[in-house]
Amino acid sequence: MPRFPLASVLALSLLVPALAQAAAVGVTVTNEAGQPLADAVVMLEAAGAKPPVKPMPTVEVSQAKRQFNPRVTVVTVGTAVSFPNFDTVRHHVYSFSPIKTFELKLYAGVPASPIVFDKPGVAVLGCNIHDRMAAWVVVVDTPYHARTDAQGHARLEGVPAGPYRLRAWHAGVAPGKEPAPITLNVAAGDAQSRLTLPAAPL
Repeated sequence: MPRFPLASVLALSLLVPALAQAAAVGVTVTNEAGQPLADAVVMLEAAGAKPPVKPMPTVEVSQAKRQFNPRVTVVTVGTAVSFPNFDTVRHHVYSFSPIKTFELKLYAGVPASPIVFDKPGVAVLGCNIHDRMAAWVVVVDTPYHARTDAQGHARLEGVPAGPYRLRAWHAGVAPGKEPAPITLNVAAGDAQSRLTLPAAPL
């Protein structure tokens, strides 16, 4: 029978209870008429000590058929985002949002350098050539986040037990109309929550 160093055994014994306490939090987001809201971003912010947040591997927001794909992207602070253009026409991607101002002037293919989103908040993307193109990059400062599917459902995995503030963002909510966060106590088991936003489906 193989033997393991005592330090490894102790570390494993500490890790198992921590993993056992992690939960999955399911969130359903609807509007005031009860319609599901797709592409809403939900996030849990710890009420106590802030958990460490790492940048994600490089994320892509592509352009194809003169549309951004995906329309809503959620990343952690410090994540680099690439903007490949798969169209036969050139695009001019920009953001004038306070959290990240940049321009990728008329280009085809893949820009030489990705854009690093280093502040939390929402960046609205557009194209100077095609006015109907729009997308959003939501930058969060928590490892517990997800985007809702077509049924308005999202699932946040690996959430340690404890008190949190549950927030949600949706492009259809007018600035200044965002509802207050919900206090949520996560226990050892899975949890379910609902959020209502003053927005229409996009």
